Amino acid sequence: MGQSPILSGGSERRALAGQGPFPPAREDGFLLALGRRVREIRSRRGMTRKVVAREADVSERHLAQLEAGEGNISVVLLRRIAAALNVSITELFVSEVEQPTEKRIIQRFLERLPAHRVEDVVSRLMRDFDDEEKARRKRVALIGLRGAGKSTLGWRLAKELQTPFIELDHEIEKDAGMSLADIFSLYGQAGYRAIEKGTLERVIGEHERATLSVGGGIVSEKDTYDYLLSNCYTIWIKAQPEEHMSRVIAQGDFRVIGGSNQAMEDLRRILAAREPLYRRADTSLDTSGESPDDSFAKLKQLVQESMQ
Repeated sequence: MGQSPILSGGSERRALAGQGPFPPAREDGFLLALGRRVREIRSRRGMTRKVVAREADVSERHLAQLEAGEGNISVVLLRRIAAALNVSITELFVSEVEQPTEKRIIQRFLERLPAHRVEDVVSRLMRDFDDEEKARRKRVALIGLRGAGKSTLGWRLAKELQTPFIELDHEIEKDAGMSLADIFSLYGQAGYRAIEKGTLERVIGEHERATLSVGGGIVSEKDTYDYLLSNCYTIWIKAQPEEHMSRVIAQGDFRVIGGSNQAMEDLRRILAAREPLYRRADTSLDTSGESPDDSFAKLKQLVQESMQ
C-alpha cells in the first residue's frame, strides 16, 4: 500500500519553531481542528477508520494520528482522504462548530439523500428562496394529463385572480400556424418539443401575471420543465385513471372506446412513468370524486396560501 509521509507533530513543530507564519500554539489548534473535522465526517458517514484508510490508500496508524491532531499531512494525501469521505478538500477545513445549527441539519439531510433526489431539493430551495420568487408565484401553471380538469379549473382560477387564461397547446398552434396533429406529423416529437419550449418562453416573457394550462407531456422534456418550474408556481392536477378516461369521453373524444382496455393500460403506464416528474411541481390537487366546485375551492386555497 502506497503511503504519503506524515511527520510527527512534535518533530515537525520543533523543526519549524519560530520560522513559520504561525506560532506553535496556533499550529496545534489548526491540526486538532482538522483532525476533529475528519473524525466527525467519518463518523457521520458511518465509515470505520479501516475503511477510510483503505479507500484513501493510507495506513490506519497515520489516519489515527491525523484524527488526533498529532501529525502533519501532505496536501496530496489529504485530497485522497477527502475523496474517500466524499467531500471537497475545503470542507475538511470548515469547523462544524462555526456553522449555525440549522445549516448543519440541512447539510446532514442532503448527505443522506440519494443523488437523484438532491437535484429536486436544490430546485425547490432555489424556487422558495430566490429573489425572484414573488414574481414566479404571480404565474400559476396547471400540469397533468388530459381529463384531470386543468382547463375547467384554470379558466375559473384566472377569472378569480383577474389574470389571462392561457392554454399552451393553443399558443403552440398559433405559433406554428397549424394543429398539434399536423406539427407531430411534419416535425415529429422532437420538433414539437422545440416549438413547445419556444412558445412557453414567449408566453412567460409576455405575461408578468397569468394562469396557464400546460400539456401533460411537458414534464418529459427536462429543460422545458425546469424552465416552467423556475418561472411559474406549478400545480399538478391529477385524478384516478378511470376518471381521466371518463372525462375525456365526456368531452366528446370517442376514439378511446374501441380499444378501451389497451387505452386504459397505456394510461396507467404513462401515469406511473410520469408520477416522479409530476411530483416536482410545487404542490398537487387530486380531483378524483370531486365536483368542479369542490375542486376549485381547494385549488383557490392552495394558490392563496402560496401567495402569503
